[in-house]
Amino acid sequence: MSLPLYMDVHVPLAITRGLRRRGVDVLTSQSDDTTKLPDDQLLKRAAELGRILFSRDQDLLAEAAMCLRKSEAFATVVFARQMEVSIGQCIADLEIIAKSATPEEAMNQVIYLPL
Repeated sequence: MSLPLYMDVHVPLAITRGLRRRGVDVLTSQSDDTTKLPDDQLLKRAAELGRILFSRDQDLLAEAAMCLRKSEAFATVVFARQMEVSIGQCIADLEIIAKSATPEEAMNQVIYLPL
């Protein structure tokens, strides 16, 4: 069983398609109609849905850090820098995370790609 992923608006469609071809459950911000949500609300939305949030937006890292400082629950954020991690590497690493992470690991963490 794999953990479901949530893609923020900054994630290229090629990553979403690649993960779906590998059998990973992926929901995009676009299909969830949350493209205009502020980062704090996007983190809450992903947590409500029990999904790990993938982003290439550095602002989400600041939001996650703020949640950690305040001891507030948040969806785990997986982050990859746009110019440093290829689409193929994102797909491979996100598949590993989705297929090996436990539900407990879907909350309150920040994971950087590449693994």
